[in-house]
Amino acid sequence: MTPLNPTADAPAINELSKSLQKRHLTMISIGGIIGAGLFVGSSTSIIAGGPAAFISYGITGLLILLIMRMLGEMATALPSVRSFTEFARAGLGDGAGFVIGWLYWYFWVLVVPVEAIAGAKIIQGWLPGLSLMEIGLVLMSVMTAVNLMSTRSYAEFEFWFASIKVAAILAFIVISASYAFGWTSPQGATFGNLVNHGGFTPHGWIAVLAAVPTVFFAMTGAEITTIAAAESEFPGRAIAKMSSAVILRILIFYVVSIFLIASVVPWDAVRSGESPFTLALNTMHIRAAGTIMSFIILTAVLSCLNSAFYVSSRVLFVLAARGDAPKALVKLNARRVPVASVMMGAIAGFLGIFAATQAPQKVFDFLVSSSGALIVYIYMAIAMAQIKLRRRREQNADPQPAVMMWGFPYLSYAAIAAMVAVLIAMAVTPNMQQDFWFTCITLAVAVVAYFVVNSQRSRSPTLSAPQGRPNS
Repeated sequence: MTPLNPTADAPAINELSKSLQKRHLTMISIGGIIGAGLFVGSSTSIIAGGPAAFISYGITGLLILLIMRMLGEMATALPSVRSFTEFARAGLGDGAGFVIGWLYWYFWVLVVPVEAIAGAKIIQGWLPGLSLMEIGLVLMSVMTAVNLMSTRSYAEFEFWFASIKVAAILAFIVISASYAFGWTSPQGATFGNLVNHGGFTPHGWIAVLAAVPTVFFAMTGAEITTIAAAESEFPGRAIAKMSSAVILRILIFYVVSIFLIASVVPWDAVRSGESPFTLALNTMHIRAAGTIMSFIILTAVLSCLNSAFYVSSRVLFVLAARGDAPKALVKLNARRVPVASVMMGAIAGFLGIFAATQAPQKVFDFLVSSSGALIVYIYMAIAMAQIKLRRRREQNADPQPAVMMWGFPYLSYAAIAAMVAVLIAMAVTPNMQQDFWFTCITLAVAVVAYFVVNSQRSRSPTLSAPQGRPNS
């Protein structure tokens, strides 16, 4: 049986720092939810769902809340498990830990060049004399240096990045609410926009539900705190608190802001790829709205880039500690930073920028598409692990943890069913089919890789699991 303490046997000399404070974890969890997917990507959801698009965000928020609640239960029941992906190992075995760990690393390591290029495009609008390659390389170099300095430096950058995003959204909510209620609008209340342009659901309720897969990917990232919490003094408590607060943040930052956008401007005035926040600010005659939103979007992009660097390096560190990656990646420097793991992310980021700006675009597009649905598979594995671990505790009559999943087992199974529905929706939606099938290829490669590595371990003692780690 797989041990319930998958990371406990890593040598103490290679233990990560415990330098993160409560304020860091709070803002990391918020920053993980708020990305460019809200500020720009929400245009796609509004076009697809009309004024009712905020309901798509509400449905998705509830699904992610269930995932985070399951994580909260497992974190308090197994406080020694120090990584989001390692809950899959604890519940489903070493194979799941290997596959989910590498898939999660792959997901985030691809985010690095994507966000670097997105940030470079924004900056190029201000500095047209520089190429995307030049700006992207500078951004990559800066973020690599930040993540090599210390965990605290990453957390401080993320704290201020997230603070800017939160302040911007709260200011937007106040300004747009005043306009929608007619307090600052010359024509009075503007809530009529919710129904005056083809109705509340111009494309029908099916379209509102069909927008959920797109929204789902925009809202992923809340689980980043489960990675960062391992470098705080009370990881289980931090994850439990985060899981109970995430829905309120989603309601405020996503649902309320999208609702107010649809109230301030006609939904059919939104253009794909253009920030609906900028459109709303221009409609409300906010000076320099475009420049303001460009700065905020850049902050969101840099925040995601910073987090992607951090998460990919820590997941790789855990994989190495488990013997699923080269042992050299476990080594830390004097500041308790896994330098080799950080540099692996940096190398992938630099290669990604080169592929996107110099190599044929199809190469980069394939890489991005191959990670399109990975987070759904990863969340499904986490949900299945929670069910397995809960059943195991009940059979052993173990004491209940401080945080328990609501409505078990019905809501746990409902979350899995909802994610299966997301995958089915992707498989039958023309513009999502490529991402779905390419992701299936990535999943198959990871599964085959596990069997190959496991077969080599069984034949060669030097490739076996690290000393002190019980075998499954």
